[in-house]
Amino acid sequence: MFELIAKQAPANFKHDVLSGLTVALALVPEAVAFALVAGVHPLVGLYAAFFMGLITAALGGRPGMISGATGAIAVVLISLVVQHGVEYVFAAVVLMGVLQMVFGVLRLGKFIRLVPHPVFLGFVNGLALVIFIAQLKQFQFINAAGGSEWLGGGALALMLLLAFITMAIIQFLPRLTTSVPSTLVAIIVVSLAVILLNLDTRTVGDIASVAGGLPSFHIPQVPFNVDTLMIVLPYAAIMALIGLIESLLTLNLIDALTDTRGQANRESWAQGFANLVTGFFEGMGGCAMVGQSIINIKSGGRGRLSGITAAVVLLLIILIGAPLIEQIPVAVLVGVMFMVVIGTFKWSSLRLLGRVPATDIFITLAVTLTTVLIDLAAAVILGVILSALVFAWNHAKEIKVESFVDEDGIKVYELSGPLFFASTHNFQEFFTPREDTQDVIVDFKNSRVADHSALDAIENLAVRYQRAGRRLHLRHLSPECRLLLKKAGDLVEVDVIEDPVYSVAAGLSAAEVEVINQKAQAATS
Repeated sequence: MFELIAKQAPANFKHDVLSGLTVALALVPEAVAFALVAGVHPLVGLYAAFFMGLITAALGGRPGMISGATGAIAVVLISLVVQHGVEYVFAAVVLMGVLQMVFGVLRLGKFIRLVPHPVFLGFVNGLALVIFIAQLKQFQFINAAGGSEWLGGGALALMLLLAFITMAIIQFLPRLTTSVPSTLVAIIVVSLAVILLNLDTRTVGDIASVAGGLPSFHIPQVPFNVDTLMIVLPYAAIMALIGLIESLLTLNLIDALTDTRGQANRESWAQGFANLVTGFFEGMGGCAMVGQSIINIKSGGRGRLSGITAAVVLLLIILIGAPLIEQIPVAVLVGVMFMVVIGTFKWSSLRLLGRVPATDIFITLAVTLTTVLIDLAAAVILGVILSALVFAWNHAKEIKVESFVDEDGIKVYELSGPLFFASTHNFQEFFTPREDTQDVIVDFKNSRVADHSALDAIENLAVRYQRAGRRLHLRHLSPECRLLLKKAGDLVEVDVIEDPVYSVAAGLSAAEVEVINQKAQAATS
């Protein structure tokens, strides 16, 4: 770890340290709040924020990205805590880490490329709204009856004023100087003003105490049997999926902000290892945090030192700095997070109406609403499925055919466009076996056979021509398709003319394609 710090320290040492300090101050109330949401002790959230932040900063594939306890993970843990207790949480977090490490070792991080841009926009906008909605809870209080009520009168006005002043400092201070992070200055200045003026407003200490000792190694106190595995496995799998999706999409977001490129597989492994360690040190697990990552980047943090500093300062807060941190007004941190919301939300997406396909707008809105109403994993999965369906529908309409009778009196059909599961219906409608010449040629020079549905459609077409008493010839057909149609024997004649060699299945290796080519040549000889 110290070698990593030494390598990047000269380049951006001051900015990384100061931005890390800023992030640490913002991490405290977030970690406490998420722990309370999950129904566990605040230290469980703080320890998770420490280990997740430290390990991913040192070993992860995206310097400058901040990880910690998150609301997405906390929501999943609620029912596990209620039904089985906190020890099962630690076991689930350990298993979550193992699953994520396997994901990274198998180098599956590349599949994040399958997330289309409309889904990414929906993810970012949805998270911005989630962060905003979460801050609204700070404007409520618990009444004598145990219910929640909104602040009113002077208390509400003071909180709004402090949040506004905090936001103003963050917004306008960089115009005067960028030597120190404006977020850190805003937190310190407004907090000191509240203390010196003895203003009556809620502070971090009013939420929960953040004081504690060093985290200690702890094996989850659960029975090590199949029954326990069946209990924790569903929670671990869901958390692993949510954590990886949020982390890898956040990685892409930070890549865009910094014009650099992170390593998805390395980040997946680091997230898993961090969760594995966190589970053995009584932490609730976590993943990358969009809000804190943006605070870090906007404050000048670019290297691993920023995340390491944030984690170390957070631990120092737990050990010795709690009395000071607990005096920070909640309104100040609300103002900080409101600025994160403004910086996270893709306002440019509002100008896309009428400029991009309506289906893309619909997908972005669907992902945004699903992120807010359900969770991130469901939103991204829904968005990818919708995008795939739209893509398939649009490309299904691209297959076209031109027909003519050549100089030999043979009817020729020249296909263009991809032949796959969504276009096979249109493909069948192009042909009129009973009206065609005795010999018919289907030319695939400008078409590509994409899947098994396409192969089956070709075979069905051959059967139609056989029943009509016609002879079907296929030209410029792929070796895979010719190998499949070999089973039809004399019913289908495959005429190979300048046949392009390509693979139907993208996953086939060169050796496998060569084997198919040899078999196809034998079949046609």
